[in-house]
Amino acid sequence: MDIARQQKVCGWVKNLDDGRVEITAEASEDILKNFLQEVNHRFSSYIKDLNKEWLPASGELSDFGIKF
Repeated sequence: MDIARQQKVCGWVKNLDDGRVEITAEASEDILKNFLQEVNHRFSSYIKDLNKEWLPASGELSDFGIKF
């Protein structure tokens, strides 16, 4: 969450039952690329695979948090 808040990314992160982590994030494309790069850098020992899907921003997100 610190990475997202430092870079002013809105969205959420959620641990899935199968061990994967899902992140939904909104910001400009440049900020999102930096965000993903930092996530990959800090958590590279935990990340086995990465799937990205780029969609238009909904504009409905205003903060970054943990979704349960």
